[in-house]
Amino acid sequence: MNCYCGNTILYSECCGKIHHNIYQALTAEQLMRSRYSAFVLANGDYLMQSHHSSTRPVKEKKEIIKWAKSVQWIKLEVLETSKGKPGDTDGIVTFNAYFYEKGKVDIIHEKSAFLKENNHWTYLGLSK
Repeated sequence: MNCYCGNTILYSECCGKIHHNIYQALTAEQLMRSRYSAFVLANGDYLMQSHHSSTRPVKEKKEIIKWAKSVQWIKLEVLETSKGKPGDTDGIVTFNAYFYEKGKVDIIHEKSAFLKENNHWTYLGLSK
C-alpha cells in the first residue's frame, strides 16, 4: 500500500520510517507529510513529538486523537514549499488536507511554519 501522505512508496519506507525515528525527516515537507500520516493513524505520541516545544498542545492531545479518529482522511496535496531543505533551520509548507466529516468533504488549507529543534524538524504552527 502506498503511504498515507500520497507518496507512491510503502508507508514503511516513507512516513513509517519517520514515525520510528524523527531524524529521518530531512526536510520540512517530509515532516509535514509524516504529520499528515500521523493524523490518519491517530498517532498522538508522534504528533506531540513532532510539534515544536514552544507551541506543543500537550493538554489537547486526547481531543486531537479523538478528532483524528472521527474523520475519514482522503488525501494530502502539497501546494508550495519554501526553504525547509536539509541545510535550512526553518521552512514553510502550504498544503490542503482533505477529509470526510459529518456527511461532507472538508479541507484544511494551511501555510505551516517549521523549525529545527534538537537537530530535527518540528511543526511550529501557522505561518504569518
